[in-house]
Amino acid sequence: MKGPAWPIAALLVGYPIWWALGFGGLSVIVVAAPMAVILWRRRPIRVPRGFGWWLLLLAGYLVSGLMLAEMPPGTYGELGPGRIIGYGMRLTLYVAILVVVLYLGNLTERELPQLRLVRMMGALFVTTVAGGLLGVLFPSFSFTSPVELLLPGWIGENPFVQNLIHPTAGQTQKVLGYAMPRPEAPYEWANAWGSNVSVLLVWFVVGWWVYGGRLRRVLAVVLIALAAVPIVYSLNRGLWIGLGLAVLYLIVRVGGRTRVALCGGVAVAALAFALSPLAPLFAQRLDKPHSNDIRAFTVSATLAAATHSPVIGYGNTRNATGNHRTITTGKTQWCTGCGHPPLGGDGQLWLLIMTQGFTGAALYVAFFAGAIRRHWRDRSPVGLAGVLVMGLVLLYMFVYDGLVTPLSLYLISFAILWRNA
Repeated sequence: MKGPAWPIAALLVGYPIWWALGFGGLSVIVVAAPMAVILWRRRPIRVPRGFGWWLLLLAGYLVSGLMLAEMPPGTYGELGPGRIIGYGMRLTLYVAILVVVLYLGNLTERELPQLRLVRMMGALFVTTVAGGLLGVLFPSFSFTSPVELLLPGWIGENPFVQNLIHPTAGQTQKVLGYAMPRPEAPYEWANAWGSNVSVLLVWFVVGWWVYGGRLRRVLAVVLIALAAVPIVYSLNRGLWIGLGLAVLYLIVRVGGRTRVALCGGVAVAALAFALSPLAPLFAQRLDKPHSNDIRAFTVSATLAAATHSPVIGYGNTRNATGNHRTITTGKTQWCTGCGHPPLGGDGQLWLLIMTQGFTGAALYVAFFAGAIRRHWRDRSPVGLAGVLVMGLVLLYMFVYDGLVTPLSLYLISFAILWRNA
């Protein structure tokens, strides 16, 4: 693509290449550099309403770095390279995503037509479905990326960094009591795949169905049907709830023949799903909420730790003493099942409370809730879709971490909504 829109095309359409190279979610940092140069040359820079909340969130994260060496009661560990790397990477991502939003909002319709941007998100949806099918069919597929080869071991072997730079198709977990593949390609975690596929599905429907011709609509139906396979195999209840609420939102907000057609389509899709081989797996997952106890422990421990630094948090996650089964500290040779997710690792809300205190969580909510309030009256397809995504962001913050790729897609969706105004 020629002109100033090429960086966003490289990010969204070229994402499979970034993933194969080992950049994956870090690709937003790479493309933010030329975006920043373009923005600097186009001064003065327009900013969206409500963007002050995000600047305050970013400033708060800088201040929270003062607490990196501190340990709240009930946690263990010491300040080391891993904690510093995690903090620095999150800070860099926050800044890069801010640049992307401003960049998109300052391009004219001629430079980057709105429908083209929406269809770029749709192209990434196609990539996500392909990655999901790869994770279902070949969950053990992985390879060493060029970035992984180039990084020194003390950085590349950090668990957080490893998830970002080592391409894998899926995670095999015993969510149902036996080994089952959960798709994650081309993203960093299985939960990131779940969050991203739902957000991208919204824009795919707008670009390929609402504004598509007959051929695009036929292909859209086929692709959404294919997407149902990895969506169910993801065993991702948060994703399923999000899709259900998205359908309910659209039924409420649209009217006339569109509502009748939507209800008819939902009824047909529900019947087809109930008769498919996917339905028993869906029901089996609902009967085995094995992660509830783990989440309850980490959330309660996160809130308890955060009360000791409620305003600025601790800059990064911490490890709790014990878990939901035992008081044993972390994994040991004789208790390999004693590990648990880090405090703040069960959702963006809890991550913000842990890293930036209750202040950071409030700013995050204010930013996305404000976007919903300002654009609620926009009943165009893009407006309805953008508000829906902002609502999904507020839902997913209870169960999904925003970083790395989900937060990029959340803010790109915000930029699309801003451009539509």
